[in-house]
Amino acid sequence: MVADAVAEVRVVHAPTEDQDDPEFRAVCFPILDSPEYWRHNWRILPDLVLAALHAVADAPSGVLVHCSAGRDRTGMISALLLANAGVPPALVAEDYASSVRAMAGSGTHAPGDRQASWDADEVTDWLAVTAPIVEDVAADVDAAFATVGADADLRTRLRALLTEP
Repeated sequence: MVADAVAEVRVVHAPTEDQDDPEFRAVCFPILDSPEYWRHNWRILPDLVLAALHAVADAPSGVLVHCSAGRDRTGMISALLLANAGVPPALVAEDYASSVRAMAGSGTHAPGDRQASWDADEVTDWLAVTAPIVEDVAADVDAAFATVGADADLRTRLRALLTEP
Protein backbone atom coordinates (compact mmCIF):
# COMPACT_ATOMS: atom_id res chain seq x y z
CA MET A 1 0.00 0.00 0.00
CA VAL A 2 1.05 3.56 -0.63
CA ALA A 3 0.53 4.52 3.01
CA ASP A 4 2.93 1.79 4.11
CA ALA A 5 5.56 2.95 1.63
CA VAL A 6 5.20 6.56 2.70
CA ALA A 7 5.51 5.55 6.35
CA GLU A 8 8.95 4.11 5.52
CA VAL A 9 10.21 7.40 4.04
CA ARG A 10 12.58 9.25 6.33
CA VAL A 11 12.41 13.01 5.93
CA VAL A 12 15.46 15.03 6.91
CA HIS A 13 15.17 18.79 7.00
CA ALA A 14 18.63 20.08 6.09
CA PRO A 15 18.34 23.68 4.89
CA THR A 16 21.31 25.25 3.15
CA GLU A 17 20.13 28.77 3.94
CA ASP A 18 19.34 30.87 6.98
CA GLN A 19 17.28 33.68 5.57
CA ASP A 20 17.44 35.46 8.92
CA ASP A 21 21.24 35.77 8.66
CA PRO A 22 21.91 39.44 7.88
CA GLU A 23 24.89 38.82 5.60
CA PHE A 24 23.05 36.10 3.71
CA ARG A 25 20.08 38.42 3.23
CA ALA A 26 22.21 41.32 2.03
CA VAL A 27 24.41 39.34 -0.33
CA CYS A 28 22.20 36.53 -1.55
CA PHE A 29 18.64 37.83 -1.68
CA PRO A 30 19.19 39.87 -4.87
CA ILE A 31 20.58 36.77 -6.63
CA LEU A 32 18.75 33.98 -4.79
CA ASP A 33 17.33 32.44 -7.96
CA SER A 34 20.73 32.26 -9.64
CA PRO A 35 23.77 30.04 -9.20
CA GLU A 36 25.61 33.31 -8.57
CA TYR A 37 24.61 32.94 -4.94
CA TRP A 38 25.94 29.40 -4.44
CA ARG A 39 29.52 30.38 -3.55
CA HIS A 40 28.21 33.05 -1.20
CA ASN A 41 25.88 30.51 0.43
CA TRP A 42 28.68 28.12 1.31
CA ARG A 43 31.02 30.95 2.30
CA ILE A 44 28.48 32.59 4.63
CA LEU A 45 26.76 29.44 5.92
CA PRO A 46 29.26 26.60 5.44
CA ASP A 47 27.87 24.57 8.34
CA LEU A 48 24.40 24.42 6.77
CA VAL A 49 25.71 23.30 3.39
CA LEU A 50 27.96 20.75 5.10
CA ALA A 51 24.99 19.45 7.12
CA ALA A 52 22.96 19.03 3.91
CA LEU A 53 25.81 17.06 2.33
CA HIS A 54 26.04 14.88 5.44
CA ALA A 55 22.28 14.29 5.30
CA VAL A 56 22.68 12.96 1.77
CA ALA A 57 25.70 10.83 2.66
CA ASP A 58 24.03 9.44 5.79
CA ALA A 59 20.78 8.46 4.09
CA PRO A 60 20.15 4.71 4.37
CA SER A 61 19.05 4.35 0.73
CA GLY A 62 17.68 6.47 -2.07
CA VAL A 63 17.77 10.23 -1.66
CA LEU A 64 15.51 12.97 -2.90
CA VAL A 65 17.02 16.44 -2.63
CA HIS A 66 14.53 19.22 -3.14
CA CYS A 67 13.65 22.85 -2.62
CA SER A 68 10.62 24.83 -3.68
CA ALA A 69 11.58 25.27 -7.35
CA GLY A 70 14.03 22.41 -7.80
CA ARG A 71 16.85 24.45 -9.30
CA ASP A 72 18.41 26.78 -6.71
CA ARG A 73 19.26 24.99 -3.47
CA THR A 74 18.61 21.66 -5.18
CA GLY A 75 20.75 22.82 -8.09
CA MET A 76 23.57 23.81 -5.76
CA ILE A 77 23.65 20.50 -3.90
CA SER A 78 23.18 18.52 -7.12
CA ALA A 79 26.01 20.38 -8.83
CA LEU A 80 28.32 19.64 -5.91
CA LEU A 81 27.32 15.97 -5.84
CA LEU A 82 27.68 15.49 -9.58
CA ALA A 83 31.01 17.31 -9.82
CA ASN A 84 32.35 15.40 -6.82
CA ALA A 85 31.39 12.16 -8.59
CA GLY A 86 33.45 13.15 -11.61
CA VAL A 87 30.71 14.36 -13.94
CA PRO A 88 32.26 16.82 -16.42
CA PRO A 89 31.40 20.48 -15.71
CA ALA A 90 29.54 20.91 -19.00
CA LEU A 91 27.23 18.01 -18.10
CA VAL A 92 26.66 19.42 -14.62
CA ALA A 93 25.59 22.68 -16.30
CA GLU A 94 23.28 20.70 -18.60
CA ASP A 95 21.67 19.10 -15.56
CA TYR A 96 21.07 22.55 -14.06
CA ALA A 97 19.67 23.77 -17.38
CA SER A 98 17.23 20.84 -17.45
CA SER A 99 15.93 21.85 -14.03
CA VAL A 100 15.49 25.46 -15.08
CA ARG A 101 13.68 24.43 -18.26
CA ALA A 102 11.42 22.06 -16.34
CA MET A 103 10.39 24.64 -13.76
CA ALA A 104 10.37 27.94 -15.65
CA GLY A 105 6.93 28.96 -16.74
CA SER A 106 5.26 26.38 -14.54
CA GLY A 107 3.94 28.82 -11.98
CA THR A 108 3.82 26.00 -9.44
CA HIS A 109 6.55 26.98 -7.02
CA ALA A 110 7.31 29.70 -4.50
CA PRO A 111 5.32 32.92 -4.71
CA GLY A 112 7.35 35.78 -6.13
CA ASP A 113 9.60 33.50 -8.20
CA ARG A 114 10.18 35.51 -11.35
CA GLN A 115 11.06 32.39 -13.35
CA ALA A 116 7.58 30.96 -12.76
CA SER A 117 6.23 33.02 -15.65
CA TRP A 118 9.15 32.81 -18.09
CA ASP A 119 8.81 31.69 -21.68
CA ALA A 120 11.38 29.68 -23.66
CA ASP A 121 13.28 32.76 -24.87
CA GLU A 122 13.68 34.10 -21.34
CA VAL A 123 14.96 30.69 -20.21
CA THR A 124 17.47 30.58 -23.07
CA ASP A 125 18.74 34.06 -22.21
CA TRP A 126 19.02 33.11 -18.53
CA LEU A 127 20.93 29.93 -19.25
CA ALA A 128 23.38 31.78 -21.48
CA VAL A 129 24.39 33.76 -18.38
CA THR A 130 24.06 31.12 -15.66
CA ALA A 131 25.27 27.88 -17.27
CA PRO A 132 28.88 29.15 -17.32
CA ILE A 133 28.60 29.89 -13.58
CA VAL A 134 27.50 26.31 -12.94
CA GLU A 135 30.37 25.00 -15.07
CA ASP A 136 32.83 27.12 -13.07
CA VAL A 137 31.45 25.78 -9.80
CA ALA A 138 31.69 22.20 -11.04
CA ALA A 139 35.23 22.75 -12.32
CA ASP A 140 36.27 24.05 -8.90
CA VAL A 141 34.35 21.60 -6.71
CA ASP A 142 37.42 21.00 -4.55
CA ALA A 143 37.30 24.62 -3.40
CA ALA A 144 33.61 24.33 -2.55
CA PHE A 145 34.14 21.22 -0.45
CA ALA A 146 37.14 22.83 1.26
CA THR A 147 35.12 25.96 2.05
CA VAL A 148 32.35 23.99 3.78
CA GLY A 149 34.84 21.74 5.56
CA ALA A 150 33.95 18.47 3.86
CA ASP A 151 36.59 15.87 4.59
CA ALA A 152 37.83 13.09 2.32
CA ASP A 153 35.57 10.50 3.96
CA LEU A 154 32.43 12.53 3.27
CA ARG A 155 33.47 13.13 -0.32
CA THR A 156 34.14 9.41 -0.80
CA ARG A 157 30.75 8.45 0.64
CA LEU A 158 28.97 11.02 -1.55
CA ARG A 159 30.84 9.84 -4.65
CA ALA A 160 29.94 6.23 -3.90
CA LEU A 161 26.23 7.08 -3.83
CA LEU A 162 26.44 8.07 -7.48
CA THR A 163 29.08 5.71 -8.79
CA GLU A 164 28.64 2.38 -7.02
CA PRO A 165 25.76 -0.10 -7.38
